[in-house]
Amino acid sequence: MGLLSKITGRFGRHSSGDMVVTPTEEQESINDTRRGTTVDSNNYLRRMYDEMYVSPEYKASVLSIRTMDKQDGRVKKIHRRMARDATKGGIRIHWKGAENKRISKLFTQWKKRMGLDNAQKLQSDARGAVMEGQLALQWVVNDRREMTLGLRMPGETMYPDTDATGQFKSTQSAYKQLDPVGGYQIIAEFAFWQISMVRLDPDNFDDYGAPGRPYLDASRKSWKQLTMTEDDLVIRRRTRAPQRFSHVLEGAEDKKLQAYKNEQEAVKGEITTDFYSNCKGGVTALGGDAQLDAIADVVHLLDTFFAGAPAPKGLFGYSDGLNRDILEDLKKDYFEEIDGLQDTLSQAYYEGFRLQLLLNGINPDAYDFQVQFSERKTETRNQKADLALKYQAMGVPDSHVWETAGLEPENVMDRIKAQKNSKDPYPSEQDDDDGTVTNDGTKQRVTITPGNQSKGESATHVSNT
Repeated sequence: MGLLSKITGRFGRHSSGDMVVTPTEEQESINDTRRGTTVDSNNYLRRMYDEMYVSPEYKASVLSIRTMDKQDGRVKKIHRRMARDATKGGIRIHWKGAENKRISKLFTQWKKRMGLDNAQKLQSDARGAVMEGQLALQWVVNDRREMTLGLRMPGETMYPDTDATGQFKSTQSAYKQLDPVGGYQIIAEFAFWQISMVRLDPDNFDDYGAPGRPYLDASRKSWKQLTMTEDDLVIRRRTRAPQRFSHVLEGAEDKKLQAYKNEQEAVKGEITTDFYSNCKGGVTALGGDAQLDAIADVVHLLDTFFAGAPAPKGLFGYSDGLNRDILEDLKKDYFEEIDGLQDTLSQAYYEGFRLQLLLNGINPDAYDFQVQFSERKTETRNQKADLALKYQAMGVPDSHVWETAGLEPENVMDRIKAQKNSKDPYPSEQDDDDGTVTNDGTKQRVTITPGNQSKGESATHVSNT
């Protein structure tokens, strides 16, 4: 029984709704070449203790990261910025081979029906993946075999029911959701096709029971040390920064000294700034701590924390002493991290759209396409435009030029065609493949000068002659 047969059987295409593995599949699983286990030593022992409930270590890590996100604006900004940059522009279908208009139309309808054209939905999914280390989407299908929702499930409640080899025990109950409070009671079961789970940095990708890791998981210790040191720094300034006074009343009796002390303390604040002695009289000022600017320990912990962040601290407000050229180089590393996050997230949406095609009776393997985010962050917009112009000068097809520039070729061509027709006195003329009319006139000329830009890059010049 194939995946399509199992799914359609679930929605009543067959008289029996019993979804079991056929003897043929069992025989195939016995006769394949798989041997051994994908679970390493640490996870193998851990799995013996974590049988039928989510790993306490992973659950504690997720809860700790959420606490950090609520209490520290720096952590919140890291999560929010990663989610915003990764999802900017939304998702689109990218064709490696010839485009199929029907599949493209189905993708547009699917994306709108699922709410994936909403930036807030995409950012919520991305932010949850960064904070939880994995993204588990539950695909909701109506009685017309149309996917209507992709619900993000809390990562710490989803339990992959795997065996000792790291493989699912059954595709009919591959995932179980456990009680969020107790963590032991099963409140829902999901077939393999109902959940698409992508993980960030699992111990072993082939071990389906290995959870992902929150992005700042390894930075939790340095964050605790940083916040503790910052609290100590505030206490130190509050107790040691004010100027103090030593009051000396020569030969004063205890009663007289106490009366003087009460009189002075009645008008002072909460911080102790006055000291008394029953000796020679006088008031001497005692300076506060002169080393309050010595905070190298705080700077060290701050650097340690941001060393595990996706971007340098200069992008999050700490720009003192940071060279601009170095910042540009560090931004490239950040953009590569964002590109990796985009690849992970888009895999979940790709699996969802494949499921929709199967529900429509279409074999997705017959078409060469990908689901990816529109804007890759490795290159800036100017770099994309520059590369697109160079492609145009090389004679690359217009659709690929627009795609390189980060634009949807179909939308751009439709708008060009509409603009031309609105000003064309002869709208009956045929159009070119790029959507523009045949009498386009003189096209712009693109010339490239190698090595005429900073860091050895080539310069691009556009002219109308």
